Amino acid sequence: MRTVLLTGFEPFENEPINPSWEAVRALDGERIGDAMVVARQLPCVFGAAIDAMATLLRELKPAVAIAVGQAGGRTEMSVERVAINVDDARIADNAGAQPIDTVIAAQGPAAYFSTLPIKAIARDMRAAGVPAAVSQTAGTFVCNHVFYGLMHALATPAGAGVRGGFIHIPYLPEQAARHPGEPSMSLEMMVRGIRQAVATTLATEVDVREQGGQLH
Repeated sequence: MRTVLLTGFEPFENEPINPSWEAVRALDGERIGDAMVVARQLPCVFGAAIDAMATLLRELKPAVAIAVGQAGGRTEMSVERVAINVDDARIADNAGAQPIDTVIAAQGPAAYFSTLPIKAIARDMRAAGVPAAVSQTAGTFVCNHVFYGLMHALATPAGAGVRGGFIHIPYLPEQAARHPGEPSMSLEMMVRGIRQAVATTLATEVDVREQGGQLH
């Protein structure tokens, strides 16, 4: 049986909860298609998060690895297209580090594209009743850091054949209640969306070709 690795983050920026971890851990041990889901939590810490991801890839040898992160303010599940080779933190991470204009991998390319079928995932999430779209930026905080680190690891011979990418999710309603005016999404809907992302990835070899870009 194949393994699908799902990762979420610990809480950060004074939030008592992180929806990414709550959503992925709800799927831990679930069988989707011919694969078993394994969920693990990553620290919201530059460097340590990539190291933890690398360890999980070595130990679990997944067929698919999807990192999930919180994006407060977004209105839908965002299936990320590209990770860029820079850390530029608006706030400090959970260890107090705040890198600015720092390369993630000195010998790495400027960017990596997700190897998930991102447009098929967004389409199928919407068909399942989950607001979703392809996103062109994963930011420059720990989420992008992990996304880039994941794809950098999968670009090596050891990562050959493994598909990987990143999905951002909104606040949970209880978080949005502390941030008046911010959008939110129920945990049940987030779980449904991530489950669909896994199922679509396992069933789709070649992504669909349809509009998924933005003007700005």
